[in-house]
Amino acid sequence: MNPQFSFGNKLVKHRIDITRKPLEILQINVGKLCNQACHHCHVEAGPKRTEIMEKKTVDRLIELLDQSPTIHTVDITGGAPELNPHFRTLVVATRQRNKEVIDRCNLTVFFEKGQEETAYFLKEHQVKVVASLPCYSKKNVDAQRGSGVFDKSIRALKLLNKLGYGKNALALTLDLVYNPLGAFLPPSQEKLELDYKKELRALFGIEFNHLFTITNMPIKRFLDQLVRENKYEEYMTLLVNTFNVTAASSVMCRNLISIGWDGQIYDCDFNQMLDIPMGKTQTSIWDIETFDQIFETPIAFANHCFGCTAGAGSSCGGKLI
Repeated sequence: MNPQFSFGNKLVKHRIDITRKPLEILQINVGKLCNQACHHCHVEAGPKRTEIMEKKTVDRLIELLDQSPTIHTVDITGGAPELNPHFRTLVVATRQRNKEVIDRCNLTVFFEKGQEETAYFLKEHQVKVVASLPCYSKKNVDAQRGSGVFDKSIRALKLLNKLGYGKNALALTLDLVYNPLGAFLPPSQEKLELDYKKELRALFGIEFNHLFTITNMPIKRFLDQLVRENKYEEYMTLLVNTFNVTAASSVMCRNLISIGWDGQIYDCDFNQMLDIPMGKTQTSIWDIETFDQIFETPIAFANHCFGCTAGAGSSCGGKLI
């Protein structure tokens, strides 16, 4: 490994001390089952994955949520989180506790068997939808996510608009996510959002609230792609050379933790996929009495963290600065 790719060395060089803040966002990966198998997916999710969060794990998370007053948002992801049979139980329980719920939706899941009422369920419980749409071009979306995905995504967005999503910022929020199609950083989030809104409105009459630009992390399927194309060194050099001190101080792992489908606790979703446990110490939701116990624990970093600190920074909520 090239020494310049050491994230730890970079933190030392710039004298950056990244410590944990009180927990505000609980991100829960409810399983790796998905109706898609996207090229850039860091979860390596797909139709054949069998890892699914069980009911007892959902129940334990709800118990811990009752003991964690600083948490204001539960961010549910996957796979396609809606395919977990206990997804609705988790949503209802969380909303009953007056927490915001985010559903990281791939849009096409609405057209799977048994999911016909999912969009209506999300509206009923005022769930915030963060939807994947890596481009407003059919060719680019289908190339990254699979043939026919773009058309289904547009149908899903029109359905959400019909239900009231994306019309204003007060109630039913619909945000979109952009991932680069290759080994480069996202463009300006503000400019790209304007382009998305203009094109989707003109072509399809679609409205949405915000666009999040998220950097592709050099792990899992995207790492495999970089290696196949002999672009790993080039991409890592790009991430290192665009390291942003301000972004590094604002990384999402400071006020977020990620829960795996089996109840293990991680500092972020990316560490989860690399099996790097929280603070590099294996801890599960059954090992703690409250999430407050996590406050004093260190954060585990590795070289893929350059993906969160390059350029304008990157998080599950888009750019950092």
